[in-house]
Amino acid sequence: MERVKFDDNGLAPVVAQDVATGDVLTLAYANREALEKTLESGEAHYYSRSRAELWRKGATSGNTQRVVEVRLDCDGDALLYRVEPRGPACHTGAKTCFFTTLAGEGVGVAVGDAGAPERFGTVLERLAGTISERHRHMPEDSYTASLIRRGTPRVAQKVGEEAVEVVIAALGEDRLAEETADLVYHLLVLLEERGVGIDEVAKVLSDRHG
Repeated sequence: MERVKFDDNGLAPVVAQDVATGDVLTLAYANREALEKTLESGEAHYYSRSRAELWRKGATSGNTQRVVEVRLDCDGDALLYRVEPRGPACHTGAKTCFFTTLAGEGVGVAVGDAGAPERFGTVLERLAGTISERHRHMPEDSYTASLIRRGTPRVAQKVGEEAVEVVIAALGEDRLAEETADLVYHLLVLLEERGVGIDEVAKVLSDRHG
């Protein structure tokens, strides 16, 4: 503990990493108490700068992080929590907070090319996160929330209707991309309403097709 160099505010940045996949999940901060709680409990604790209080990851959402290992960087002023996440790390419902790419050959929009479209996987993950957030808060003016309120039969019906629209668009060679986008959105709402994560679907696809 004495090797950790906390800043003038008594904080050190913490990177949380999925120990199984290597994915970087989030960047947060810890003070001495948060680090002590993490080491004692084996559960990720952080310090919220906006609320000025200690918090345990998943205390309200249930999306906890079991800490397998805590590492200190070479300068002693940053920490790495290697964790086993139980649920998404991001408040949007996405698996990781880092789902927007600014540059490089990964997913996202390259810097200096504002007109370039994001790759499908990035958009899908962010959209699923937004739908999950709407489900948690159920705002009155949200179309997503209104669909979920009407239950599985209505959401499933919308998926069927949008699937028909895709077929019509394909046969007419018009608006296929737009109708497919509508179908994907409603399918994600159905998955959210039924409690099936897109990671589960991805695993099935991966198992089937390698």
